[in-house]
Amino acid sequence: MKLWGGMFTEKTDEAAMSFHSSIGFDKRLYREDITGSLAHAAMLAKQQIISREDAEAIKAGLLAILADLDAGKLAIDPKAEDIHSFVEAELIKRIGDAGRRLHTGRSRNDQVALDMRMYVKAEIDAITALVDKLIHTLGALAVKHKNDIMPGYTHLQPAQPVTLAAHLGAYIQMFSRDASRLRDCKKRTDCMPLGAGALAGTTFPIDRSYVKDVLGFAALCENTMDAVSDRDFCVEFVSALSLVMMHLSRFCEELINWSATAFAFVKMSDAYSTGSSIMPQKKNPDMAELIRGKTGRVYGSLMTLLTMMKGLPLAYNKDMQEDKEAVFGAADTVKACLAVFEGMIATLEFKTDNMYAAAKEGYTNATDAADWLVRKGLPFRDAHEITGRLVRRAMELGKKLEDMTLEEYTGVSDIFDAGIFEHITVEAAVRARM
Repeated sequence: MKLWGGMFTEKTDEAAMSFHSSIGFDKRLYREDITGSLAHAAMLAKQQIISREDAEAIKAGLLAILADLDAGKLAIDPKAEDIHSFVEAELIKRIGDAGRRLHTGRSRNDQVALDMRMYVKAEIDAITALVDKLIHTLGALAVKHKNDIMPGYTHLQPAQPVTLAAHLGAYIQMFSRDASRLRDCKKRTDCMPLGAGALAGTTFPIDRSYVKDVLGFAALCENTMDAVSDRDFCVEFVSALSLVMMHLSRFCEELINWSATAFAFVKMSDAYSTGSSIMPQKKNPDMAELIRGKTGRVYGSLMTLLTMMKGLPLAYNKDMQEDKEAVFGAADTVKACLAVFEGMIATLEFKTDNMYAAAKEGYTNATDAADWLVRKGLPFRDAHEITGRLVRRAMELGKKLEDMTLEEYTGVSDIFDAGIFEHITVEAAVRARM
């Protein structure tokens, strides 16, 4: 069934109709579509735009369709134009002419905008819950490892000793901002567009506030043209998801490195690793690598949405049908990645002895030696230059700074005394910055 066509005399080309149809992907909006239609029908009856009897028939028919779809008793027709036309056609088939009254006072333009806002709101809640769970897992690990020392890096070179808790805490902050962004995005998504019609509202005496309250929206979309013609809430949502994936990808990159023999900082659980088809000894961090790779999918969805919207005149344009696959794909990818990543982190074994040993390599305590010189009265630039010469001498001797003799220190500068040694242990370096 087409929801249009009265003025058309020629049959739509089959290839064109298939190209035009969105049922293959917007079928997942059936629950939002039916829920919105239930609220719309109730409002129409309340406003005496349709009879109470017709509204009750519509309600019973829609609830039956929803139950049958949920139970798998009703298959969605792949030849339908979209989910809206499928539901309406099925409703008319079941209850007759009363079903033809459902679309009074609305357009598919405000109908699909409503469906997408309802969908994005629900996905924000689901994804935020996953991010919060990950933050909780990382927080528990940070408490457990608050005293475990590891090397901190800049440019992937050993820089200064830090605690594993501090390293984990950096990601806690990143994911906390991600959760905050998602919650903030929901505020702008949480406005109800139904009643905007195709672009200019409706001549029927509808009650938009009633529909808003029934559907649990916080506000009404104020301008009818804006309500149907923008998808900035989708762009913002996928932008927030892109940042979630960026942070997951960065963490995965570190876990991939840390699980390598060269680092040996972590041991991945067998449950989150795979092997090689040819090399029996291999244990590969494939889940982390896949998350890193899938980040590109979400970035791609963001670029799709931005490019789709960048040149559209007001109001609705068919280009906007392309929002759904981008949003659905991004949301599905992020949910899958967060679930796997949290499980992978929760089962990770940190090799803290190896981390501690690595913190003592690479002269990560050099800045502390320079700071000690500053406390002796030297300008920092002079202290920096002397410590650089000290590190060069240690490298020539094949020693760590803490293993050099006092004579070797004074051979670089006579300012050094025995007090230097208690300030350049990795423990002292970490403790001084707490």
